[in-house]
Amino acid sequence: MTVRLRRLNGGETAVTDERIDALRTAFHGPLITPDDPGYDESRVVHNGMFDRHPGLIARCSGAADVIDAVDLARERDLLVAVRGGGHGIAGHSTCDEAMMIDLSAMRGVWVNPAERLVRVQGGATWGDVDRESQIFGLAVPGGVVSTTGVAGLTLGGGLGWLHRKYGLTCDNLAAVEIVTADGTLLRASETEHEELFALRGGGGNFGVVTAFEFHAHPIGPIVMYGAAMYAASDAEEILPAWRDWTAGLPDEVTSRAMFWSMPATPLLPQEVQNRDVFITAAVYAGPPEDATTILRPISEFGTPLADLSGPMPFRDVQRLLDWMFPKGQLLSYWKSVTVRELGDDVLETLLRRGLERPHPSTLVHVPQLGAPCSVRGCMTPPSAIGVRNTS
Repeated sequence: MTVRLRRLNGGETAVTDERIDALRTAFHGPLITPDDPGYDESRVVHNGMFDRHPGLIARCSGAADVIDAVDLARERDLLVAVRGGGHGIAGHSTCDEAMMIDLSAMRGVWVNPAERLVRVQGGATWGDVDRESQIFGLAVPGGVVSTTGVAGLTLGGGLGWLHRKYGLTCDNLAAVEIVTADGTLLRASETEHEELFALRGGGGNFGVVTAFEFHAHPIGPIVMYGAAMYAASDAEEILPAWRDWTAGLPDEVTSRAMFWSMPATPLLPQEVQNRDVFITAAVYAGPPEDATTILRPISEFGTPLADLSGPMPFRDVQRLLDWMFPKGQLLSYWKSVTVRELGDDVLETLLRRGLERPHPSTLVHVPQLGAPCSVRGCMTPPSAIGVRNTS
């Protein structure tokens, strides 16, 4: 059999069995073609909108495999897609008839508690990072869904539950190891190959990042989590109250609000099942003795249908939304806008969009950002951002 793959600049090329067998001799991970068992499972990304069929999946076991895959792509001028943790929200991690360089088997995490540094391989998820770092009471600012890939979030910026206190994920990046287009493995940081360190929030087109090194911060293992679910019809009252409360919060608090529809599931209180809801939530990353007082208003903006507030392991907070994002089942399109302040005109738009969502799986999401922080090179702007996820 001959595998046919798309060229970078159009057309296609044939890669023979002999060439693939030669690559397999050195390659430590599997090379998966459309005729191999497990191909369909291997090509799936979290965003089911992108049901694509790569011509060859190179599931790498380490940096040496990545170098071999890049060398083949350069040799044949192949179109390449790179998959890290596999969320693939924008669809860039997979492509029809391309070669997928798949890092999803590279999920190692190593913690240096003395220096508060965490080294993470390019296919790891935030659940992998939280599991290892929380052993030492440390956390790297990541996302709000534990199955999110570290690579995609970091290279794109990185909002989560800790960004007001410690900055975006990319603000906490100390260094990367990256395979460039010529097959060279380099280390980039503020002092080494500084020009490549532009990938810190600048996207994934500089090479294939095989490892990240992050600054970590003392968090948990228990944090105070505030979350109240109100009837969506009460949002006209609740949203302005939440806006006013967030305006005076210390940086230790990161909050968000969202319109969503809750399904019938035993994971949720009976009172919110099959209901359109407006959710206010927050995590407090400061001294535990202050947490209850600071977060109390979360459940006092009105009469909540359910109040889920209380102390919780940080790892559990990070996993709370996982069930809402099953792999390959949601057809997701995301659109966002950043605003300097949540003025009355913005609230009016949010209310209209939130109450007139076209589908129960459509999410109107308002993460609070905040004032510039003191974290090294912090990029967090003094603003709020609305994100709409249509599924």
